[in-house]
This record gives sequence, C-alpha cells and structure tokens, in this order.
Amino acid sequence: MTKARTVYVLLDGVGDLPHPDLNDLTPLEAAYTPHLDKIARMGVSGKVISVGDGIAPQSDIAVFNMLGYNFKDVEYFGRGVVECIGCGIDFVDGDLALRGNFATIEGTSKKIIDRRAGRNISKEDSNAICKLIRENVKLDNVEYSIEPTIGHRVVLRFRRKGLKLGQNITNTDPAYDKVNGIGIALDTSNSDLYVTRSQARDENSRVSSEIVNDFSDKVIDILDGCQINKEREQRGLLPINCILMRDAGNKYPFVADINKKYGLSFASLVDMPVEIGISKIVGMKAYEGGSTNDYDLKAKTLLKILKNHDLIYVHIKGPDEFGHDGDARGKKRNIEEIDKHFFKILCEGLEEIAGEYDTRFIICGDHSTPCIKKAHTDDPIPLLISGKGLAGDGTTRFTESNSKRGSIGKIYGYKVIEEALRIFNRDNNRVTSG
Repeated sequence: MTKARTVYVLLDGVGDLPHPDLNDLTPLEAAYTPHLDKIARMGVSGKVISVGDGIAPQSDIAVFNMLGYNFKDVEYFGRGVVECIGCGIDFVDGDLALRGNFATIEGTSKKIIDRRAGRNISKEDSNAICKLIRENVKLDNVEYSIEPTIGHRVVLRFRRKGLKLGQNITNTDPAYDKVNGIGIALDTSNSDLYVTRSQARDENSRVSSEIVNDFSDKVIDILDGCQINKEREQRGLLPINCILMRDAGNKYPFVADINKKYGLSFASLVDMPVEIGISKIVGMKAYEGGSTNDYDLKAKTLLKILKNHDLIYVHIKGPDEFGHDGDARGKKRNIEEIDKHFFKILCEGLEEIAGEYDTRFIICGDHSTPCIKKAHTDDPIPLLISGKGLAGDGTTRFTESNSKRGSIGKIYGYKVIEEALRIFNRDNNRVTSG
C-alpha cells in the first residue's frame, strides 16, 4: 500500500482584490499557472479567514492559526518573541522582545518616508547598522541584543537584571496595533505616518515603554548622518535612520506539540526567522530551502525530505512583498514564477515516485495583502485541498473566484488541517469501499 504524504503550502499574502492594472482581475486570476491548475482540477476549494472576522493579521499569528492553534481565549505571546527564538537570540521569561523594521524618516518631524527603507538593504548594510548601534547606544541598567535578519527586518531583546519587563506597551510603528498580544495591521493607505512614542498600558510595563523610547531616540541620533547612510545616499538609496518597533512580548511560549496534536509526523521548509521560530515552538523539524525566492531548490529539497514525514509545511514569501509595494503586475509575475519553478518541479518529481507515495495538497495563504491597499487585510484567502481520488467540486484553478464557488465554503484558519484530513479520509474510504 502506498504511503500518504501531505504537502501544505502557504503562499504569503497571496489573497488579493481585483486590480485595474490587471483588467479588474486579481493577481491569482490573471496569472498563467498551468501546474497549480492541474493540482486544482483534482481537488475542492473554499475560502479561509485565517485569524478572525475583521482582523487583518500579521503573518505570525496567521500561520499559528493555519497550523491549528487558536489563541481566541489565551493571550498570544507576540511576534517579537517568535522571531527572537527563530534567530537564536537567548530569551527567558521577563525579557522583552520586539520585531523591528529599518526605516527612513524625515528629520526632526519623524515623519516616515518609507517603513522599510526602500526594501533595498544589503546584508552588509544591515550588519554595519547593527554594529554601529551596539557600539554607540548605551542604556542604563539594561542589556540588549539586536540582530538583523532578512532585508529590512531586525529583532530586539531587552533585559533588565532583577526586573521582569512588562509586555503591555504600544508600538513605535504606527502601521500596526496590538490587541491581546496579536499584531493587527492598520489601514494606513491614506494617511501620513510618524514615529510614535511607546506607551505603557499598565504600571508593570512602564519601564518597558521607557526603555523602548530611550532606545528609539538614541538610535535615531546615532544613525542621523552616519557614514553608512552617506554612502547609501551616494548610491541613490534611502538612508536607514530609524527602527520602528512592534509586537512586544515577555513570555517564553509553550503550546501543544503539533505531531501529537494530529498524530502525524510534521516538518517545515522555511526561510524567514518568524517561520523558523514557529517551527521550533510547535515542534516541527525545520529544513532550509535556500533564499526566499529560490523556488527550484525548495521544490527539490521538499522531494528529498518527503519520505521522512507525513505532512510538510512550506512557506513561500514572495507574493506578500509585491502586495505591500502595490505592484499588481509584479505579484502576478511572482505567482507565475512560483508555478514554473516550484510547482512544476514538484509535480514532475512526484510523478517519478508516484508508486511510492500518495501525495495530497493543501494550498492556501496566511492572509491577504491586496495591492490596492498595500497592507494586510481581513479579506478571505482561497483554499485548495487536492489529491488523486478526491471527489472534485468543479474547481479548475486556485483563485479567489473559484474559492467563492467551492464546496468547502468559508472556514477559519485553525480548522484547515482538520478539514483537509477529514476530506482525505472521507474520499480515501469512499475509494477503498468502492
């Protein structure tokens, strides 16, 4: 009997809305995706609200939900903590962890020119900026760690000896709020943004907000006119003269082991620190598949590790960045590249081992990032559950329009794996009994 294997692909920020640059189609609808289409024709579709109605989630809480973890009645530990764990920073209860963005601001007004400093930051520049901060920014009675990760992203951890730092503080990044520990994207498409002051929401967190504000001010002073930024501007690049911070957390997370939760052997193929952190927290063995856009290598790595696990979760970053940039044509091209360089190689490889493994697919996104909004939104994400022998529902493509007609209907993210396993077991039993 062939072994069942499930490939669970989340395309970051893939959900979208009709766009005038694409003849009022979404990027998924406009894209040429013959390999995804082939998978779609063997399956059923529906639409997903990853975290909750009216919530425009960040990727971390969205992915936890898409893996079956619902924090509705429990305070979430925060993205800062997840990324700290993901990039190997020493973190214990009572430390304060935050996610940061290298950003560009305008002089003393602190008006934000670009929340990601143009998205054009080399590893050399990010390392040099962090080194400059470590050497020159000193905080009274506070030890801190700062680590650059990928592109404009940076992770921070603060520790004050003998004092547990509170996590209930507001962000200095005005594009996000935090509710019950969950980072919420705000609609900032029609407003000017300024660096904000972190404020404590309880007395226990007052010291935390003071530390964050002190650090923010000193970083701005140090980076203003530094040699790194003079050289960046000479190259026609935006300066990195601020760090916007968000999603503070102060507790080490403990959640149910995902392998025990579903009674299956899980693994992940991930590249972002937040995804690596999630893998560590839920107990998935994490494999690397090259850089974020190395789709060929990801497919080849997936084929190599397929034999070792029942379900492999793959996170592909590409579409989200084009959504944030408002580039609908670029998002369409990126989806086509993923189809050509990931799904094509994967499907061809699976055909070669078809007698050895019965491979099923779960394909979705973690949230929507519509190009016309340039931000995460609460719009539903298309879901595809597919595999040989499944009773189809007329789905022909992995798109928003197909998802609205699909037999699955609307479900929430924390139910996706459960629903997929139910469909796989139902149709497998139907085939066997028939």
